[in-house]
Amino acid sequence: MTFSFFTSSAFKANWKPGLTVSLVSIPLSISLAIASGAGPIAGIITAIWAGLIGALCGGSNYNIIGPTGALSGFILSYALLQGPDMIPLLAIMTGLFVILAYLCKLERFLIFVPSSVIHGFTLGIACIIGLSQLNFACGLQNLPKHEKFMQNLYESLQHVGHISWPTCIVFMMFLCSLLLLRQFVPKIPGAILLSPLGIAIGYATTHDLLPIDLITLGKQFGNLKPYLLQFPSFTFDPQIVLPAAVIAFIAIIETMLSAKIADVMTKTKHNPRKELFGLGLANIASGLVGGIPATAALARTALNVKTGATSRLSAMLNSIFIVLWSFVFLSFFSFIPMAVIAAILVYTALNMIEREHFDRLYQHDKKGFAISMLVAAITIFIDPIVGILGGIALALLVLIQQLAQSYHEVVTSQESGDQKVTKNILTYSFKGKLVYLNSQAHVMRFQTDFKDYTGVILVLQDVYYIDLDGVDALEEIVDLIQQRGQTIKIVSPHEHITNMLHSSKKFQELEQQEHIFDSLAAALTAK
Repeated sequence: MTFSFFTSSAFKANWKPGLTVSLVSIPLSISLAIASGAGPIAGIITAIWAGLIGALCGGSNYNIIGPTGALSGFILSYALLQGPDMIPLLAIMTGLFVILAYLCKLERFLIFVPSSVIHGFTLGIACIIGLSQLNFACGLQNLPKHEKFMQNLYESLQHVGHISWPTCIVFMMFLCSLLLLRQFVPKIPGAILLSPLGIAIGYATTHDLLPIDLITLGKQFGNLKPYLLQFPSFTFDPQIVLPAAVIAFIAIIETMLSAKIADVMTKTKHNPRKELFGLGLANIASGLVGGIPATAALARTALNVKTGATSRLSAMLNSIFIVLWSFVFLSFFSFIPMAVIAAILVYTALNMIEREHFDRLYQHDKKGFAISMLVAAITIFIDPIVGILGGIALALLVLIQQLAQSYHEVVTSQESGDQKVTKNILTYSFKGKLVYLNSQAHVMRFQTDFKDYTGVILVLQDVYYIDLDGVDALEEIVDLIQQRGQTIKIVSPHEHITNMLHSSKKFQELEQQEHIFDSLAAALTAK
């Protein structure tokens, strides 16, 4: 491991992103730990240690590892069954499963999980996070807790007649403020601006300076004292194996997706093998010091990039700044009202829902949309583990059914199409189907080969089925070709896939530039 990023110039470039992300990480880590069924200090510990180890040992220069909404639903389900004291063991087991995936190179296969399943699961988890805040948003106290999310929701709804209107007003005020800040001041995270205001309101109510009674973080969990670690005590429970494996699966997908998004934003390339190894070590370290399972946080990673990060030093400084802020200001967070925490979590849940993707699915891939909705419903009403595993199984069954209808075409598509060179122009013909199962093979071929040609012609006449993952892969191929300065032309697609391709902005741009041709001969002779 080299440490060339520890230079004065690197520090000057990365201290501001590290500082900014740390200010966002503290309220979010506290909130997400509570949403996971753990105590607030567990969230801070996770942000410190998982973030630091992930940055030191990972393969991305920009990923921020810590507590996330994507995992909180799983962790909460397990905590309700086994108790919050077992969450650190869950983090350790999650890390071991990630290391096992690293050793077996399983990350190559995880990219083939369709986006419809992931987005459906994310929608379900977002609903769980948001609806789980009903008690804190309404000031409902001392309600019985049940093993299932829907049972707890029903319990809360039965007691809505006992809501505290001052608490509801504070919740709505902060939630609306967060939404307005996102709309009108998008460059500054709302949590940074509103957390001090929430602390001030909580302090005023605690000291009878305001004539209202609010449940604060200190009243709910006791006074917050900064700890760098809390050595947990637990015994191994075989029932932890399946939840840990599923959490590891989601953590890997979220981390790889976040690293890929950061690559797109920075025009760089992360090391997926090294990032997977770092994620495993980060979770093991988090569990050993009393934290919760962690993964890359998409929003915090994007903020890290947007504020000017140039290396992993920003993520390390983020962890160091969290330590400093914790020792200086954490006691003040004891005064933040739980209604404000609820507003932050509901806001986080709303940001997890990607409406644009569901619109695309509904318009261009009805089966994918149905799978997403089913996964979300199972996640909410039955169990998150059943939701994600059932969704993957259903997506595979749908794919198998599609492949069985034209089996002889599948063999052709698995051979990756015809390729030939004419006048230093590469003609690349896609055959059969272009779907999530085979699209990445085409992308990886363009990533490693075909760099010496002056132009590329993509022939889509023999592609008779494509899904949104295939469209995204085609966009990625077009991006690669354009980045190399090669000319690109496309031979008109089969009529069955034209509507799906029009969901791609890249395809629309090429149409406007008259780079779409009716035949290969026309494409070869055009200037």
